[in-house]
Amino acid sequence: MALVNICDVTVLNNPSSFLKPFQFEITFECLEDLPEDLEWRIIYVGSAESMEHDQVLDTILVGPVPGGKHMFVFEADPPDVKKIPVDDVMGVTVVLLTCSYRGKEFIRVGYYVNNEYDDPELKENPPAEVQYHKLIRNILSSEVRVTRFTIPWHDVKEGEGEDGEEKMDDTDAPSKPEMPAPKISDEFEARIAQDLAYERAERDCMTGKTPLSDPGNIFPQGERRYYNSEDSSSLCMP
Repeated sequence: MALVNICDVTVLNNPSSFLKPFQFEITFECLEDLPEDLEWRIIYVGSAESMEHDQVLDTILVGPVPGGKHMFVFEADPPDVKKIPVDDVMGVTVVLLTCSYRGKEFIRVGYYVNNEYDDPELKENPPAEVQYHKLIRNILSSEVRVTRFTIPWHDVKEGEGEDGEEKMDDTDAPSKPEMPAPKISDEFEARIAQDLAYERAERDCMTGKTPLSDPGNIFPQGERRYYNSEDSSSLCMP
């Protein structure tokens, strides 16, 4: 069970100029005291074709967090236009709000973002060179997608086997200094490849505007990952 639930996310200052900061008012609840920080990120998807154009607009650490309900405003600068392919500036893209604990992402909130000129004349006859100061950014707050991931919230207990739900990933296991680092096993490489496939599938569904009622069978049955689609007024998922 997740120890942190997002109760509500309100998109502030929307619509706004493309060059103005993003602002999200986030309300979340901790079911118990967390001794370490929560890491929140805002990520702008610069292109649906490649993750190389993703930009982490800002990262903040919140914590240690006592149990109870908390609220804060997360503000981040707009993306660097020089890092966005010119052909991908206009139209629909995605902005992601993520949260991680102990380096593991457990929730991702994604919004469609539409960038266009506010001037009807520019809409009909767009200039050859993008005029960023005349672009309007509209975050479609009603088109929210929420993806949750199961993570270990507590330290691994002695004696828990490989199948234990709270077992740490291989990358987190402490290595013995007297032994050389082992090679990555085929099984672990397959897990990495599968995680990357999930990431790509989720991105493709969002940028392809797949209906929110259909998660696209992104995660196979039996995986400890969950897909949910809620509107911004009811994001709390126990």
